[in-house]
Amino acid sequence: MDQVLGQVLRNAVWERLDMLSDLANRADAQSLVSVARSELPRLTEGWRAMLQAHEPDERGDCPTCSTRWHKCKAPCSVWQVAHEHLVAGGLAPQQTAATQDHRRENRRRIPGQGRGASPAETTGRHALVNPRRPAIGGVHA
Repeated sequence: MDQVLGQVLRNAVWERLDMLSDLANRADAQSLVSVARSELPRLTEGWRAMLQAHEPDERGDCPTCSTRWHKCKAPCSVWQVAHEHLVAGGLAPQQTAATQDHRRENRRRIPGQGRGASPAETTGRHALVNPRRPAIGGVHA
């Protein structure tokens, strides 16, 4: 049941991001200003909350990415992706419409149906990184 709920949650987030991307690509200037004023503060707060969860501890390990048996040194993949998209910006590869459609279709699948469940689906960790597809911006965990 948790896997299905997790997949529903992830699908809702992916669909919201798809909608915002579509607006950015197709909306008129006045609509873009309206969307930017309402969505940019929400997106920046979301990034801040996620990055705060991945702040390195006193040993330089990411507490969210690390496990009891494997420590993940900072900067973890979340910080690397944040830097790539928020600082490096234009250096990130652009997705084609076909790639976006393929990813949308893959996200609509129920976990475990027709394929093995990924670690993100079974553990609930790092839903943005799926070993079956490149991570956001091509950064792998």
